[in-house]
Amino acid sequence: MKKRTLSSALAALMTVSLLSGPLAYHADARPGQGGSMGSRGSRTWSAPPPTRTTPYGAAPMDRSITPRTPGQSGYGAQAPYQQGMFNQAMRPRHPFLTGFAGGMLGAGLFGLLSGHGFFGGVHSFFGLIGLMLQIALVVWIIMWLVRRFSGNRITNNTANGLGLTPGAAGAAPRPTGAIGAVSSALPITTSDYQAFQQTLLDIQTAWNQQNVPAMQQMATPEMVSYFNQQLAALAAQGARNVVSDVHFIQGDLAEAWQEGGMDYATVAMRYSLIDLTTNATGQVIEGSSTDPVTITELWTFTRPSRGGRWLLSGIQQTRG
Repeated sequence: MKKRTLSSALAALMTVSLLSGPLAYHADARPGQGGSMGSRGSRTWSAPPPTRTTPYGAAPMDRSITPRTPGQSGYGAQAPYQQGMFNQAMRPRHPFLTGFAGGMLGAGLFGLLSGHGFFGGVHSFFGLIGLMLQIALVVWIIMWLVRRFSGNRITNNTANGLGLTPGAAGAAPRPTGAIGAVSSALPITTSDYQAFQQTLLDIQTAWNQQNVPAMQQMATPEMVSYFNQQLAALAAQGARNVVSDVHFIQGDLAEAWQEGGMDYATVAMRYSLIDLTTNATGQVIEGSSTDPVTITELWTFTRPSRGGRWLLSGIQQTRG
């Protein structure tokens, strides 16, 4: 009797859960679900330059099939005004400077704290004046060493591209730490821009129709696999995402290049759409059917350099 009652209660609970919607769902249910995923060739783990549409740059990839090389990162600077801070953080440490200055500082402070500094501490003949001289001497030596051993190296490394350099359309420099085939700038034509914009709209339509075969004609196998996983996860929760009224607002090119027989272009795009999620009965559980949301993302497209259709290969969210 108790088992039958428990089974009935569980069945009722499952029914209520299915009717009321999933227990957990992604607030951004559009294609990509508000994440950063995909590949940008050898620049996958390097930040695309900021643009007028995305002045604070892009977030790093959360998911990618491109392996990360140790130490490869281009996301240290989040905004143009942080360039100076980024250069400071990336200054190389000279081995002599690190070891000697660290030893001097450690010995000096330890001596001061224990009352036995370079000149005998506070109990010596110099007394308080000697203590102040010791502190001044340690500071002066460290400052001299920094100027002596770091000045030239910092200047050279900054000139070689450690700072964040805004990229120009079709002439973006290769990011520090990029791997793979040597890349070169790629000119982007008006027809290319039209293809990027149309792919943005077509991807949204295919997503809304849950048409995976159509996505396979517009995106790389990697991106299609992510979209397929996201649609399957929504279906498993008894939910469905509906996007409509997609309007392209503005966009500009972050960088475009060629490498390994492939063309790549990363484009910052701002668009609006109706983005809502419904449960199994069609009840809206997230979003609005009347209030559009505005999205700003960076989409990367790729195609063979010999020609062909541009395919979506990555989506990145913006910073700031």
